[in-house]
Amino acid sequence: MTRNKKAETDTTVETPDLSPHDRPRPESEEEEHLEDELETAKAKARENYDRLLRVTAEFENYKKRSQREMDDFRRFANESLIKDILPIVDNLERALSVEQTGTEAAVESLKEGVRMTLEGLTDALKRFGVTRVESEGKPFDPNVHQAVSQEETEQYPDGTVSKELQKGYMLHSRLLRPAMVIVSKNPENAQAERSCNP
Repeated sequence: MTRNKKAETDTTVETPDLSPHDRPRPESEEEEHLEDELETAKAKARENYDRLLRVTAEFENYKKRSQREMDDFRRFANESLIKDILPIVDNLERALSVEQTGTEAAVESLKEGVRMTLEGLTDALKRFGVTRVESEGKPFDPNVHQAVSQEETEQYPDGTVSKELQKGYMLHSRLLRPAMVIVSKNPENAQAERSCNP
């Protein structure tokens, strides 16, 4: 019996003194600590996810804006070149409208040469996206027409382009230069205006 008691006393081991951090916590304290850490981790994850969404949206907007700018650059890169070519078109059109002296065959030959040159040039402009502004007989549109005067005529209703003095041109959807036009005014309306404003 004494031998058993002695064996029992020999098996007990002394535990060293542990600091408060090293001591095992009660179960409720440890669970509370883990829940706090979990909530902190969740909040950080939400914050990082929101940041990711914002950065992704900003990047997508940047890509779209860059693509639009690149498309505009490609479409309008030749604008200054085309503006320089337009006076040549004007001069060729004027040459065709001038009455020439000399034999009829010479005049016709000259006109045919100028006409062919003009057609080639206008075809080249079309390939670059240049189109003429439709004017004569169309309602006056200040976005594409520049009125230089009015004329009384019964041929067109009020506010219609009756004559085109210089053609206007568009580059795709952008106005290169407005058409210089004369706008119609009905003679009866013009007479009524004059009688109201003596």
